Amino acid sequence: MNNSTPSLRRLSYAIVALMMFSALLLAWAALQKQESTLAIRSVNQGTTMPDGFSIWHHLDANGIQFKSITPQNDVLLITFDSSVQSAAAKKVLDRSLHGYIIAQQDDNNQAVLWLTRLRDTSRLLG
Repeated sequence: MNNSTPSLRRLSYAIVALMMFSALLLAWAALQKQESTLAIRSVNQGTTMPDGFSIWHHLDANGIQFKSITPQNDVLLITFDSSVQSAAAKKVLDRSLHGYIIAQQDDNNQAVLWLTRLRDTSRLLG
């Protein structure tokens, strides 16, 4: 019976350590920032997308930091560190860019799909 007491103590210490490690891992995952992306596409088919320098100028003038500006097919993608920055940039760009659809993009490129659908149906409305 004397030998079982130290074994139970070791087991309980191991369980407590595992629980603490799990709690730390969960807290770390919750604190991780996820990137956010804005997708900009022209409303009309003949209009070119804005250049990265003009986008940079609008964002910089409003103190909004971004990670990258990348053209992809007929969409301009702007990557941010957080969704807060992305939302602020969307407000600024909505005011300054006319004739463009500006949408926040999910990780699985859903915004590009929605922009394509919006663009296709806009011809039917007018």
